[in-house]
Amino acid sequence: MRPTKALFIGVAATVAAAALSFAPAANASATLTLADAQTVQTLEARLGAQHTAGSYLDPASGRMVVAVTDTAAAQAVRTAGAVPKLVAHSSAKLNGVKADLDRSMWLSGTAWAVDPITDQVVVSVDDSVTGARLAQVRSALQRYGDTARLTHIAGVFRTFIAGGDAIYGGSARCSLGFNAQNSSGTQFFVTAGHCGNIAATWYANSSHTTVLGTRVVSVFPGSADYSIFQYTGSIARPGTVDLYNGTTRDITGAANPTLNQSVSRSGSTTGVHSGRVTALNQTVNYVGDGRVTGLTQTTVCAEPGDSGGPLFAGNTALGLTSGGSGNCTSGGVTFFQPVLEALNARSLTVY
Repeated sequence: MRPTKALFIGVAATVAAAALSFAPAANASATLTLADAQTVQTLEARLGAQHTAGSYLDPASGRMVVAVTDTAAAQAVRTAGAVPKLVAHSSAKLNGVKADLDRSMWLSGTAWAVDPITDQVVVSVDDSVTGARLAQVRSALQRYGDTARLTHIAGVFRTFIAGGDAIYGGSARCSLGFNAQNSSGTQFFVTAGHCGNIAATWYANSSHTTVLGTRVVSVFPGSADYSIFQYTGSIARPGTVDLYNGTTRDITGAANPTLNQSVSRSGSTTGVHSGRVTALNQTVNYVGDGRVTGLTQTTVCAEPGDSGGPLFAGNTALGLTSGGSGNCTSGGVTFFQPVLEALNARSLTVY
């Protein structure tokens, strides 16, 4: 049904207000880049889910792109200094499809997320989804029309645990993510939840003689994949990540990743590997381990033992290695737990 004139004026006024809020200073040439990702997210929120469809970094220009559904929103984005892209489906519509899949699709070996670049919900299946199970996925997606797309990812979606800097708990080996502290200066480390579930105490060596710390909280599967341990041993706790070339990288802050952002991962099995962010808020049904929501998908490879290791960009902490498929010989897909969720759970900051 065609909107009434009064309704159109109301929507236009809302979009115009958002444009004014982000208007560049006089004689300034505003260009929003990766450093302004939070500003772009705030702009999206003000324009609303009916008028936007996500944002991402354009690697070619280095500028932030915001998908929009109408010309008024496009002008607001342009005024703010980002690049607008007109699309057919809004965030409200695409997030509705994703929410429906979250409720109805529980097959292991499947994953999905909203992709603002293609303006679709991308549903991925691994090598374990074949025959009748694949037919079930195809049938389920038919009702979504062009709002959903099916893709295949080689390998099997599994958590990357081995049974890094390496840490050891029970009979398992994982990788330490980031060191952090609370406002009182008490120090902790964060790693994957599926690692933290295995043992209440983790060690710096396989003989379990050098204690690192004891478990405060561990979340996996479900809404997250992180665990937090309070240091109890006397081992050094620098605020760095190991680059496995004789050097380290100082970590000075934490943020949420941005779509198309270039990132690196460090792990005790395969060292450092790089790639880019390909999806946010990913739902993953791990084979044998259950579902985790809210993960970040990347093109970075990883292997067993890399679980819990840090995802970072420059000096900024972004995530914790959760799982994926493939390996670092043939390549693969890796999912990460956003680190801010873990830090905020206990009011921690990296140092």
